[in-house]
Amino acid sequence: MSHPAGPSESATAMVPNVAANLATVLAHVAEAARGAGRAPEAVRVVAVTKTHGPERIRPAILAGHGLFGENRVQEAEAKWPALKDEFPSLRLHLIGPLQSNKVRVAVRLFDVIETVDRPKLAERLARIMEEEGRRPDCYVQVNTGDETQKAGVAPPEADALIRLCRDQLGLPLKGLMCIPPLDEDPAPHFALLREIGRRNGLAELSMGMSADYEIAVAIGATLVRVGTAIFGPRESSP
Repeated sequence: MSHPAGPSESATAMVPNVAANLATVLAHVAEAARGAGRAPEAVRVVAVTKTHGPERIRPAILAGHGLFGENRVQEAEAKWPALKDEFPSLRLHLIGPLQSNKVRVAVRLFDVIETVDRPKLAERLARIMEEEGRRPDCYVQVNTGDETQKAGVAPPEADALIRLCRDQLGLPLKGLMCIPPLDEDPAPHFALLREIGRRNGLAELSMGMSADYEIAVAIGATLVRVGTAIFGPRESSP
């Protein structure tokens, strides 16, 4: 007589195959790059691990992936120091808003901060980097949809913030990042970010997530941020 699967069996069946999902995403990114006449290696995948614990992250690391992203400093602080000690070559990006009181922790923990979006934050980053002797790469986040509830500098103010970060404060500014509105075609937003980068000599563009990364690659993304397509639905926040 057959019996319904127990809780442990059901849970096991629901666990995503992270390594296989990662391989699929990497293949799709490479295909999108080739379709746009770009070299596949010109686009890197930031595997977004928001709400996922080390047991879900480890299969991606063991599959050879070394580039990850977190949305919250506090969550990253709880799980990434041990992983980075074990795997020193890992690179960790902050892709969520950065509060001023978390800057010191962010500078110590992250290798790239993608969400520089206001002068006061840029100034504090410059000061803390000097004090800590550590200089993670920085990206300016642009609010391409001018959404009041979303972080990011308004497009008309982006050039001034870029000049402040790079020319006045000497931050290691590498590129730009955006998150288009959910209910709009992302392509014009990606094109706007590309144009802001072009006129400011910033070639690195972090744009595109699980639902639209292939569009972003076609428009010039050098980084795409993919979480759900690799790790499955988000788990409960810690």
